Amino acid sequence: MPREIITFQCTECKDRNYSKTKNKKTTTERLEMSKFCPKCRKHTPHKEIK
Repeated sequence: MPREIITFQCTECKDRNYSKTKNKKTTTERLEMSKFCPKCRKHTPHKEIK
């Protein structure tokens, strides 16, 4: 199965907010996206964690 479920963690409060699937064969590096954090109540960078 080439797609893997990944979790995003807020870089400021370390809260795990979002999940997404990614193709681990074509995208090998870790993703970083700007998402809304409900705990911080603002848009913050979210990084992929294992």
